[in-house]
Amino acid sequence: MTKIRILIADDHALVREGIRALLNLCDDLDVVGEAADGKEAIEATRRLDPDVVLMDINMPGLGGLEATLAIRNENQRAKILVLTQYDDREYVTRFLKSGASGYILKKAAGSELASAVRAVHRGGLVLDPSLARDVLAPAAPHPGTGSGEERYQSLTDREKQVLKLVAEGNSNKEVAQFLGISVKTAMSHRERVMQKLDIHNRTDLVKFALRQGVIKL
Repeated sequence: MTKIRILIADDHALVREGIRALLNLCDDLDVVGEAADGKEAIEATRRLDPDVVLMDINMPGLGGLEATLAIRNENQRAKILVLTQYDDREYVTRFLKSGASGYILKKAAGSELASAVRAVHRGGLVLDPSLARDVLAPAAPHPGTGSGEERYQSLTDREKQVLKLVAEGNSNKEVAQFLGISVKTAMSHRERVMQKLDIHNRTDLVKFALRQGVIKL
C-alpha cells in the first residue's frame, strides 16, 4: 500500500505531536515531517515532497497564508489542508483563492481529519460542515450572462471535462495527463472555460461546479 505522505505545520509542539499520533494510527497515512512556522513549512515541503500539508494559520514569522501561496507557486502536486481554530469566512475564501484544497477546524473529530486528508489527496475540496453552507452560498448572477445552466451548456464536452478536473483541484499538468493533451492545450481550455462562464478565480469556479452538480463536496 502506498501511504499518503503528510507534513504538519503548526507552531505548537503538543498539537503537532497529537496530530502525528492520531494520523499514524491509520495504515494508509504517514506523517513524514513537522514545521513550526511558514518558513519551515516551505523548506520542509521542498525537502520531503509531501502529498498533503496540514497548515495552521497563525504562526510566528511567516504565516499559513503566505506559506500556502509560496508552496503552491513551487509545487502544484502537494495539496494544502488548512487545520485551524478560526471559523471565519474571510479566512476560508482567502485560502481557497490561494490554492488550498480544504479548510477544517481543529475541533473536528480524528476520523474527520483522516477522511479530509484522503479527500484532498484525491483532488477533492473539503470544508468544515459549519462553514460550507456560508462559504459556498450562490453568488449573485452576472447580468447579461444567462443562467448557470445556460453557461454550463455553452461549454464543449472537452471544456466540461476540464471544468470538472480543475474544480476538483487538479493542476494544469494533471489535467493534461488525465486528458492526454499538452499542458499548453490544457491551459488554453481552462482559460476558455473561465471566459465562457465569466468566472475569474478557482474559488468561484468550484462554487459554480458544485451548484451545477459537476462535482460534490
